[in-house]
Amino acid sequence: MIERKELPLLLTGFMATLSGVGLARFAYTALMPQMVHAGWFSGEQVAYLGAANLLGYLIGALVAAPLAERWGALRVLVICWVAVMLSFAGCSLPQPMALFFVWRLISGIAGAALMVLGPSVAMAAAAPQRRAALGPLMFCGIGVGALLAATLVPMFARSSLSAVWWALTALCALALYSGWHAARQIPLHAPVAVQPTAVAASCTTPWSLAVILVLTAYACDAFGFVPHTVFWVDYLDRELQLGGAYASTQWAFFGLGAMVGPLCAAYCATRWGWWGTTTGAYALKAVAIGLPLVWAGFGGHALSGFVVGALSPGMAAITSGYLMQLIGPGQHKKMWGYATAAFALLQASSGYLMAFVYASTGSYRQLFVLGCAALGLGALLVASSRLARCAQ
Repeated sequence: MIERKELPLLLTGFMATLSGVGLARFAYTALMPQMVHAGWFSGEQVAYLGAANLLGYLIGALVAAPLAERWGALRVLVICWVAVMLSFAGCSLPQPMALFFVWRLISGIAGAALMVLGPSVAMAAAAPQRRAALGPLMFCGIGVGALLAATLVPMFARSSLSAVWWALTALCALALYSGWHAARQIPLHAPVAVQPTAVAASCTTPWSLAVILVLTAYACDAFGFVPHTVFWVDYLDRELQLGGAYASTQWAFFGLGAMVGPLCAAYCATRWGWWGTTTGAYALKAVAIGLPLVWAGFGGHALSGFVVGALSPGMAAITSGYLMQLIGPGQHKKMWGYATAAFALLQASSGYLMAFVYASTGSYRQLFVLGCAALGLGALLVASSRLARCAQ
């Protein structure tokens, strides 16, 4: 049960994740086929523009904490909310691809900073015993943002594509007001890493083989989940020619999964342990990414989107928890920083590689094969980490 005094903490983190990824990234996923249908860009161009946000995310993840230390977390949060809002407004009219690229890059930079700082400053002000309850709820904003995008895009697209972008601008303005009002009510300490509750720490050295295997697996996840988080709606709408309404419905399943995933992560770890949960999560995500290639019906698409959605925000919590178990809290913050930077780098690289593959082949199917293979490799690496740990 959330106490009244905790509402500012929850709203600060929730509005940051909703704006930073739920809208700044996932709204574009729902908009990709609409921009092609409207004649704004070609299929190849929207693919590269989708990768622009991932490049911005890499930059934002690296600069968020230094900017917060220099200017203060609240000021940086407000600037980033405004930047996301302006990026939506800037995309509301047809324009050259280079200028549109800049707006998508800005949304990625600001969105990453919101993701890094919003939950962190809220969790720093929360009582330690309440962080496990508050953290997953904050990250539900990602799924709510994707669900809102799945609803708003087809609704406003009947009017015009510009109307969609202005609706997203208004929604981000509401998130800005709510998040700013909430953040003003809490003491903004230095940002801290949002981490699952640690189980008993081992004496494993930070750069042991087990740790390296887990970090490599997390990089595989960054590579492998890009087909769903960037190209999924366009694949369903234009390549499979299932229509915008069908694709938006499937994107809503992704959003529902992203809402549920963070809530399930802690329960699964308690039930099956961090190693079992992490291995199972990577294997399940690999199957879900490849599922549309063998089950192309409504059920297959819905199940695939829901599971990948659940394991997009959920995978970070699960991997972080297992890493905590391997190296203990003393080394976790530094190692998780390395993991996050590697994730952002592989995610951006994957976005451009997959955009290139699509531009070269004209089909998204190969991307799901690559994503499935990457997560399958990740599952093998995590499974092997237990043997590597026992061998020490």
